[in-house]
Amino acid sequence: MKTALVVAALFLAVRATAGEIVVQKMQGAVSVRHGVTETWTKVASGDFLRPDDTMKTGKKGSAVIVVPSSIANAGTSRTVVLPGDVIVDMSDIRDLSQEELMLKLTMEKVRASSYQWKSDDLRIPSAAVVHGADKSSDLALSESDPATGVLQLNGAHVLFENGFFATCALKGMEVFRLYPPLGKEFRSRMMVAEALEKANLRGEAVNEYGAIAKLDGITTEQQALVHSRIESLRK
Repeated sequence: MKTALVVAALFLAVRATAGEIVVQKMQGAVSVRHGVTETWTKVASGDFLRPDDTMKTGKKGSAVIVVPSSIANAGTSRTVVLPGDVIVDMSDIRDLSQEELMLKLTMEKVRASSYQWKSDDLRIPSAAVVHGADKSSDLALSESDPATGVLQLNGAHVLFENGFFATCALKGMEVFRLYPPLGKEFRSRMMVAEALEKANLRGEAVNEYGAIAKLDGITTEQQALVHSRIESLRK
């Protein structure tokens, strides 16, 4: 039995090295959407994914994927753990060059400036941006459902935790644009600002921290934290 497991692990590693994202193991509700399709299908251990695929985990679901070096730009394949209640685009599990990041950041700002705020009154669950928030219908969410924004923002946190700071910042900004109420969540706004900082965009990080300082309902302690980050970047 142990030999079989070792052989299986080596086989998956070879497939990852060959340029395919491999679902090493999973449990609970885990699904994938291929390309631009809107259909979610169940995932099984050993499945292979493409960079244009998107994964989603349910409340009690989780998955471990092996990302090849050709995608992760890490020199070697990387293992990424997806906890429950996240949506992650496989295309975001990679590092970006400064040029790519600046181009995509500029494009996101253009979209944000021209976006018609039609969803200001969206009702976001109070447990937003917390892994494990209760979602009973894992395969029924649509892109216009506010709960989808929560799962995508949870996915941005996964990107941050795995060191994909550029794509984390971009995904966070995209979610804030599409789901404005989520842009008022302090923890996630700080994550985006810190991701910009870690991506060596100090000026962009200062601007983001400045915007956070103006959020409604921010506490005195949070204000102090934001201003200390700004001061440290300006030294």
